[in-house]
Amino acid sequence: MKIGIPKEIKNNENRVGATPAGVKELISHGHEVYVQHTAGEGSGFPDEDYSAAGASILPTIEDVYATAEMIIKVKEPIKPEYPLIRKGQVLFTYFHFASDLELTEAMMKAEAVCIAYETVTDKDHRLPLLVPMSEVAGRMSIQEGARFLEKPQGGRGVLLGGVPGVKPAKVLVLGAGVVGRNAALMAAGLGADVTITDISLPTLRHCAETMPKNVKTLYSSRHNIEMELPTTDLVIGSVLVPGAKAPHLITKDMVRLLKPGSVMVDVAVDQGGCFETTHPTTHSEPTYVVDGVIQYAVANIPGAVPFTSTLALTNATLPYALRLADMGWIAACKKDAGLADGVNMVDGKITFKGVSEAFDLPYTPVSEVL
Repeated sequence: MKIGIPKEIKNNENRVGATPAGVKELISHGHEVYVQHTAGEGSGFPDEDYSAAGASILPTIEDVYATAEMIIKVKEPIKPEYPLIRKGQVLFTYFHFASDLELTEAMMKAEAVCIAYETVTDKDHRLPLLVPMSEVAGRMSIQEGARFLEKPQGGRGVLLGGVPGVKPAKVLVLGAGVVGRNAALMAAGLGADVTITDISLPTLRHCAETMPKNVKTLYSSRHNIEMELPTTDLVIGSVLVPGAKAPHLITKDMVRLLKPGSVMVDVAVDQGGCFETTHPTTHSEPTYVVDGVIQYAVANIPGAVPFTSTLALTNATLPYALRLADMGWIAACKKDAGLADGVNMVDGKITFKGVSEAFDLPYTPVSEVL
């Protein structure tokens, strides 16, 4: 199979779809890999590394899309890429369709095969291709939250871990999934006073048993969240409904319960955000202010640490990319129901229920297109 790896063109996105080591593995299976010039540069992988792995370097993004039968990338295609995608071409990347009607309609029009990292499942119904970036995003959310609590960044001037004689900052983490647990661990490691919420009591019990002593658990309800906000310095939103739009756990009115200079980091922004006040931002302009509260909603948080992120992502995606390339997408998805869960769109038909429900569009079960 001819596989293309284009350069990411989303604002400040420095990750790349595969490392040179990943490319070498694809080529060892008999596939041809075409990498756009400087695609890996932002992650610390120069063209020479890809050439040494056996890839062909193509000068433009247009060349890569025109040549490849399957595109492997990191972020969803954006408007300049829409015309480059053709009928039957396989796109293997993060899509997050449920929060983006324009993207959904563009991919329906292109009639491409859209396989979304974020909805691929394993035998235990976990999300193996979302996990590595969720781990990075969870840890980064605390790093960024701590930075924007600093006074020069507009924050309250609070040190997350405090010092002897001065209480640490209070951190509220909404959602105890992969992002939430990693955020809580990072905040706890810095010495913060952490509360993590969820609606699953078994999940909260697990957190209570395994988390450091400065992490407390709380059942997630509007009342409980409202009680926490007046004394909270940093809120991390990490709620995920796989493939569907995130629920708003903090409304516009609830933002006013926070002290001025507090920080809200919405890691769920890719799926529409779990704060009503969320709108996507970029690494170049990461924050805005609502009622005196700093809002951080960068839609590609792991893109700030592309070397780490690209290595972690390729570790997870490569086995699936090999199956798709070795067997073809239809045979691979027939053999692996979890990979079939990743098929969000085929020939203009939406094959993932969460996407169809988000926009009230017709739904076609993936079994009908395999």
